Amino acid sequence: MERPKAQQAHVPQLFVPLALIGAVLGVLVAEVVARYSGFPGPVPALVGDVVAVPTSASVPWAGLALAMVGLTTRLRVVSLTAAVLLDAAFAAERYLTGGPLTAGNGPTIVLVLLAGYAAVALQGGRRRGALRGIALGVLLVLSVKIGDTWLELTARTRPEVLDEYVQLADHALGNPSWLAGQVLEWLGPGVHAVLHWVYIELPVAAIVVAVYQLRHVGGGRPWPAHHLVRTFLLIGLVGPLIYMLFPVVGPIFAFGEHGDGWQVGTFWPGTVPWNPDPQPIPFDTITPRNCMPSLHTAWALALFLHTRGGPGWLRLLGTGWLACTLAATLGFGYHYGVDLVSGAVLCLTLEAALRDPDRGWGWFRIRLVAGGTAVLAAQLTAYRYLPELMAEHPLLAGPLLIGSLVVVAVAFHVTFTGTGASPTRSGNNDSTRTETTNETV
Repeated sequence: MERPKAQQAHVPQLFVPLALIGAVLGVLVAEVVARYSGFPGPVPALVGDVVAVPTSASVPWAGLALAMVGLTTRLRVVSLTAAVLLDAAFAAERYLTGGPLTAGNGPTIVLVLLAGYAAVALQGGRRRGALRGIALGVLLVLSVKIGDTWLELTARTRPEVLDEYVQLADHALGNPSWLAGQVLEWLGPGVHAVLHWVYIELPVAAIVVAVYQLRHVGGGRPWPAHHLVRTFLLIGLVGPLIYMLFPVVGPIFAFGEHGDGWQVGTFWPGTVPWNPDPQPIPFDTITPRNCMPSLHTAWALALFLHTRGGPGWLRLLGTGWLACTLAATLGFGYHYGVDLVSGAVLCLTLEAALRDPDRGWGWFRIRLVAGGTAVLAAQLTAYRYLPELMAEHPLLAGPLLIGSLVVVAVAFHVTFTGTGASPTRSGNNDSTRTETTNETV
C-alpha cells in the first residue's frame, strides 16, 4: 500500500538533520576513541582548519560549494568573496612566516558564519533551504574527519591483515591488479598522472554532480527527494565498519615495494604469488586496512548511477570517472579484483535503500537490500574461508563471483529503472518527483 502524501514528504527531510546529529556524535566518539588509543582525533583537525594549517585544501571548498546550493545568488557571491579573501590572508601569513602553501581556512570559517547567519537572519523556507545546504556542507567536512580517524584506528587495532586470503581468492578473477599494474607501467607516467588525479579528486567530481542535482533549490525552493550526497555519506558510514571485520592493506603493500619490510615479498606487479596455505600477516600500525570492500569503487559507481539521467557532459563525466577509478584502484596496486566486486555490491545495496524514498519500504526494497547484504556477506565469507577452493577452480568460482554482482545489478535496474519500476509508485504524475527521477536515475 502506498504511503500517504503527508508522510512521504517527511522522508527526505529527516535525512539531513538525523545525519548531522549522527555526524556530531560520531566526531565526539571518534575523539574519545582516538585519545584512548593515543593519537589526536577529529576535533584538533577541525580546529586546525579554522585557525591553523588545514589538513585538506579541497574538502573545505567542496563543503562550501555544497552549502551554497541552498542560498540566494547574492548570498553566494558574498560567501564566495569572503572565503577567497580569508584564504588569501591566511596563505599570505603562512608564506611570510615560512609555513606550507595550502588553503582551506577561508571556506571553513565562512561555513561556520553562514550557519549562524541563516539561523538568525533568515526566515521560513529560505532559512530551511539555506540550513539544509549548509548542513550538507558541514556533513561532508565532518565525515572526512571521522573517516581519517577511523582509518588510523584500523591500523592501530588490527595488527594482522588478511591479504594472503584475498590474493588467493583473487586467482578466480585472474589477479587483475597484477595485470593492470603491468599495463600502467607500460603506458608511462602521463597516464599514471591522469589516473592519480582522478583517483584522489573523486570528491570534486561528486560535488559537481551534487551541485547539478541541487541547482534549483536556492532561495527556499523544494529539494529533490534523493541526491548523490545521501549515497556518498551512507557509503562512508557503512563501508569502514567492514574494514574492522576484514582488514586488508592491498597488493602494493602486502606484496609490493611499499610494505616497508612487512610485505610477504616483492611480487607486485611482476609475479603472481601462489600460496595454498594463507595466514594472517602481521603488519605495521601506520597503513590503513581500507581495501575490503573498495569504497572508491562504491563511490565511483554511485557517481555513475546519479549521472545517468543528466545531459551528455554529465553522463560522460560519470562514465569516465568510473572507468578511470577502476583502472587506478587496480593499476596502482591499492586493491584486488575481489575488492572491486564487493564494493560494487555495497554501492547497489545502499543505493537501493535510499533511492525513490517516496515509495517507502515495500517488499521491492526489502528484498533488494536484504539480498545485496546476503551477497556481500557470502562474498566476504568465501574470501576468508574458501580462497583455496576459489583459486583451484577459477572457471567455476570466477563466473559465480561475477554472477552474484550481475544478479544484484539486474535486480536493481529492473526495480528502479527498468520494466519493474512502477510509473505510479515512482511518482511520474507529480512534477517534483519527475524532476527528481530525471536527475538521480
